[in-house]
Amino acid sequence: MDIKMIVAQLVEKYDTRDPFKLADLLGVVVIFEPLGSIYGYYSRSHRTKVIHINENLSSKKQLLTAAHELGHVVQHPEANTVFLKKNTLFSTDKLEIEANTFAVELLLPDELFHIGDCSGFTIYDAIEEKGVPKELLSLKTIDGKKILP
Repeated sequence: MDIKMIVAQLVEKYDTRDPFKLADLLGVVVIFEPLGSIYGYYSRSHRTKVIHINENLSSKKQLLTAAHELGHVVQHPEANTVFLKKNTLFSTDKLEIEANTFAVELLLPDELFHIGDCSGFTIYDAIEEKGVPKELLSLKTIDGKKILP
């Protein structure tokens, strides 16, 4: 199943795109703590899934971080990415791209890309509002096509 479909099913089932609400509904613990230069990470201990978010980030960066880490929870529930990065040669690049794609699809619904020109609201306004960096916009797809090359 592709990431866009996974996000669509979650949004339809829980009627929200808010990653904090989704985490709560999925039984995921969210902890805000000082993490220095780290935005956040996902960990799993026994049966408890935890998203750790840097309490010193802006609310927009916390939203994006929560969406990204929720991507790990949903797509890679058994993976402990912090452990993988520190203790194995396993490349987590694919996992990170998948989590970023999940965050982009969750925070930027397709409807944002069908806004009429007369509204004055652009996609760049949308990504600013949701805290999505322009660099991640290349992960967004509509009708199976990337919106940016």
